Amino acid sequence: MTKVLVIDDEEGIRDLLDTLLTRKGYTVVLASGGRKGVELFRRERPDVVVLDLKMPEMDGLAVLQHIRNLTPSQPVIILTGAGLPAAEEQLRAYGVSAYVEKEFSLHRLGDALNRILVASQSATLANASDKAAIIKGTQ
Repeated sequence: MTKVLVIDDEEGIRDLLDTLLTRKGYTVVLASGGRKGVELFRRERPDVVVLDLKMPEMDGLAVLQHIRNLTPSQPVIILTGAGLPAAEEQLRAYGVSAYVEKEFSLHRLGDALNRILVASQSATLANASDKAAIIKGTQ
């Protein structure tokens, strides 16, 4: 089952995402802030991270940097209350998979999750196929 880590300081957003993602069949892990999110990321190894950009103590950008240091290709969806084109460009430079404003459509979030998971599964299958070809070629 696909595991999604939600890191957001707003309890209402966490609860909403927990309910919606669980209903869609995802296993959901919740973190109320950046430090807890990094800790849970290390322990839980989620398939996708949904990350709030603006949080006290440790903001989303700092969390993203920690995640990138641990797992450079980790799929991450950024949630933010204010969509700023400059911030979106900076986040994409850090390899963010999708950028969704908090006044989001649930369909848009679902579409972003599906795109990321399909791409991730395709990459995994391609890697497995390459490894099988290498093994077969050495026999």
